[in-house]
Amino acid sequence: MREARLLLATRNPGKIGEIRKELAGAPVRLLCCDDLAGWPDLREDGETFEDNAIAKAAQLARWAGLPALADDSGLEVDALGGEPGVRSAHFAGEHGDDAANIELLLRRMQGLPRGKRNARFVCVLALASPREERFLVRETCEGSIALAPRGKGGFGYDPVFVPGGERRTMAELSLEEKNAISHRGKALRHIRALLEAGEPVWLFA
Repeated sequence: MREARLLLATRNPGKIGEIRKELAGAPVRLLCCDDLAGWPDLREDGETFEDNAIAKAAQLARWAGLPALADDSGLEVDALGGEPGVRSAHFAGEHGDDAANIELLLRRMQGLPRGKRNARFVCVLALASPREERFLVRETCEGSIALAPRGKGGFGYDPVFVPGGERRTMAELSLEEKNAISHRGKALRHIRALLEAGEPVWLFA
């Protein structure tokens, strides 16, 4: 089985690091925004994580003429009706302002007792080819929202997300501990198993 080239449809160094670590040794050569000039801005204005993941992977695959892997992920809080959801990265306005997003989240949840702070991380991974072939994987990590941020690791909402069965936040876990239980870690292991089995076939054609 030949090695396939696969573009990572993200500029987020944290995500790139997690993906590279989980897919290390798989029969793919991973390329990112540092490897190609003129990297396009990828639209993600869909209503669901699936919409956004497919859109980003398809846009990049068409632009580069190579298969692409896109992640769309976020936080769903039950007490907020599933918010911030697909708006997780720009919950407080500016895209990627993690501190502002966390501050707004905690303000919206102020006064809620521990038993009403249930939440989950959701990750959808989409593979897309320049020929419009598609493959989707969805995984979750259940947990709750802490009363205040803790920890220096991770990114996004990791400092306030406590995985089920843990007392530490995601940001207090090592990368290995985080990947073992996280939504993205689970989804990437699913993808890795497929790649090692030569699937999807079109990726290796």
